Amino acid sequence: MQLTFRPISTWPGVLTEDRLRSPFSASYKETIRLLERELDHLAAENAVLELDVGESDLRLDGRVRASARPGHPGVIVSFGSTFGPLRYATDLYLDWHANLRAIALGLEALRRIDRYGITKTGEQYAGWRALGTGSEEPMSEAEAAAYLSKSSVALVTVPEILRSPESRDLAFRSASKILHPDVPTTGNELGFKRLVKAKQTLDEASRVREERRKQA
Repeated sequence: MQLTFRPISTWPGVLTEDRLRSPFSASYKETIRLLERELDHLAAENAVLELDVGESDLRLDGRVRASARPGHPGVIVSFGSTFGPLRYATDLYLDWHANLRAIALGLEALRRIDRYGITKTGEQYAGWRALGTGSEEPMSEAEAAAYLSKSSVALVTVPEILRSPESRDLAFRSASKILHPDVPTTGNELGFKRLVKAKQTLDEASRVREERRKQA
């Protein structure tokens, strides 16, 4: 299976402001092997890995140069599959290698669902099809704050999350320790995806308010 590298054309959604350090220790080669293995299991076609780099940062063989310095660490992996076109994107971590591994591990986790016979027709991929087409409904500030509050064990209230960036970050970090897909027993891919979206919604709303305040 040939994985093609390309510059990012459009980032889906709002970029993460407060990114996390990588929790992974695997090498880049190990991540690529894992990703290619999972794509093979999905009978992937036309697999594309997008990074925030320029055309000059890509080698003649289509891979990214070791000297490349992406503008941001976000990664998008898209491909055709037996379940239709799928697209995965994350910029949660400070390094693009970590974000790529997060996607590879996410694909592995989704495949495990089939291993236990819980699904029959790949229902677990439906959310990612929606993400790829951009059909997911927007989340309000109130909904985002409520989700962070209930998902966190830090006892941060909705008013605190709406009022204080520090409280918002605390709630997100606390909830991530529960919902991240790599966490045994409590990790939840879809729940973590919604958690990231809630954080992005609140960060963007805060940014817009700050810009309006400066312009006033």
